[in-house]
Amino acid sequence: MAATLPPPRLLPSGDSAITVEFSRKIDDAANRRVLALDRALTAEPITGVIETVPTYRSLLVHYDPVQIGFKELGERILALAQLPVPAMTKTRHWRIPVVYGGEHGIDLEDVAKTLNTTPEEIVARHIAGDYRVAMIGFTPGWSYLSGLADSLHMPRRQNPRLLTPAGTISIGGVQTGVQCLAGPSGWHLLGRTAVRTYQLHRDPIFLLEPGDNVTFTPVDAKTFAEQDRAAEAGEFIAEQIAP
Repeated sequence: MAATLPPPRLLPSGDSAITVEFSRKIDDAANRRVLALDRALTAEPITGVIETVPTYRSLLVHYDPVQIGFKELGERILALAQLPVPAMTKTRHWRIPVVYGGEHGIDLEDVAKTLNTTPEEIVARHIAGDYRVAMIGFTPGWSYLSGLADSLHMPRRQNPRLLTPAGTISIGGVQTGVQCLAGPSGWHLLGRTAVRTYQLHRDPIFLLEPGDNVTFTPVDAKTFAEQDRAAEAGEFIAEQIAP
């Protein structure tokens, strides 16, 4: 029999939700357990569970306390959470085009100076990465990616911007991400993509899902403008790569 994994912490979140915490820090192994539990609850629904929300290191489970209590639900969750994490057999891989630097990536040169290298080297390091969608959050479609090279780790900005463009590709701490909608950000802006990871009147509304793999490929400003018009019309722009 396969050995069980260490149990997560169960934290009550109000009277109708449980936070299932696998770690207190950003950790790929913990995130894989989060996504495995999320898939298990989808495959084997528990009566009373309304919704699950996966994050980097925990899973928020909303439930109806009339149908199931905290104690019973917690016991059933712990049983699932301690099972070995199965390998994902249907992982999707997306290639996302990015225009780096200039007006589209206003922090690229500053990042290069801080890391004692050139803008070209920063781009080369960023496109060399093989990333995984750890979670979606903050604003619709905001995709947090793990797998950023150590050589690109740097603290977030001391003074966050109140507004950054839709489609921004940025780095912050140990993460990189795809920002779908315009909004505030304390991350460093390297470039932009025309890909809409969220588009309300498109099917599917959300393009990326937790567990997906992502790589980036550079394009010039002219190509970005063309892709942006096509994306506005509903095209995916991101290329799904066959396994």
